[in-house]
Amino acid sequence: ESTTTIENRFTTHYTDEDVEPESKYAYYFKTYTQNSESNPSKEVVVSTLPVLDSVSWIHAIENMPRSAKIIWRPHTNQIVKRYILERKTLEEDDWSELDTVDGRLSAEYIDEELQDDFVYKYRIRVLTYNDIVSNPSKEVRIVTKPLPEQVQNIKATDNLPKQIKVTWNQVNTKDFANYNLYRSQSIDGNYDLIAKIKKLEFIDTIEEDGEDYFYQVSVVDKDDLESIHTLQSVHGKTLAKPSKPSLVEVKMVGNALEIHWNSTDPRVKSFSVVKTSKFGWIDTMSEEFTDIKNKTFVDSAIAPESTYFYEVYSLDEFGIKSEPSIEVKYTTTKDEG
Repeated sequence: ESTTTIENRFTTHYTDEDVEPESKYAYYFKTYTQNSESNPSKEVVVSTLPVLDSVSWIHAIENMPRSAKIIWRPHTNQIVKRYILERKTLEEDDWSELDTVDGRLSAEYIDEELQDDFVYKYRIRVLTYNDIVSNPSKEVRIVTKPLPEQVQNIKATDNLPKQIKVTWNQVNTKDFANYNLYRSQSIDGNYDLIAKIKKLEFIDTIEEDGEDYFYQVSVVDKDDLESIHTLQSVHGKTLAKPSKPSLVEVKMVGNALEIHWNSTDPRVKSFSVVKTSKFGWIDTMSEEFTDIKNKTFVDSAIAPESTYFYEVYSLDEFGIKSEPSIEVKYTTTKDEG
């Protein structure tokens, strides 16, 4: 039992705010003079209203990319001024206030920046214009959309001229959009996106011979969710140059110079010889002789008192040219040539 004194005798109303919802309270009155008090009045029993119920229907739309959409039926009580959305995860014990939505007729909320393939729970309370908060609504549960599965069996070639072919297995993603192909010059370097493709292979055209690259492949769905791709890199390489010839000798035979060399690289299909002629102090001329099938070159265009330099190159079936051999030099006398 508690007592409240009303000092002003002209007061005709009293509001008791220290009450619980859905409870009964009994009240009686006494009047006081300076030296006496009256008998208690007849007792009046008053019941408080129950706590306001929340919305009667709530629904969550799941399998959305990194987001969830919550919709509900607007509350029928017109003293409702806003909705309080609460959220929790399976790892959390307590509900936390997520956000508020103003307006009784508002009926949706989109929760963004969520984790992939993750479970969230939602519920709603309503707030009235006289600041009464309702009971919570029914709980709803959603699972955000998972990332697409990883791309498997990525391979890159090392035996093609001027190009690297990258292939991989098909991924059965329901709402497939494309594959992303990334490339780096080192396995732990920065990978740049170089292609968005729908096929299961990509031809990377590269001008340099024996050039190394590393590749990663991901799959992207129509919601722009991308699979994990940083855990698997494959090495590719353009076909290297054939081995350069090793020179054996250069000698004068009759009125011609003979250049002989060796080569053991099975890829080599032909040779070329670059001849540089030097006449006097400053006059020079260079020319190349190609499609030489054996390992000997005979140069009969020889003049006396001149200097000649020779370099030999190997070429494979694709026309890829080796580095030059060691340069050899021969100077004719006034009697040679």
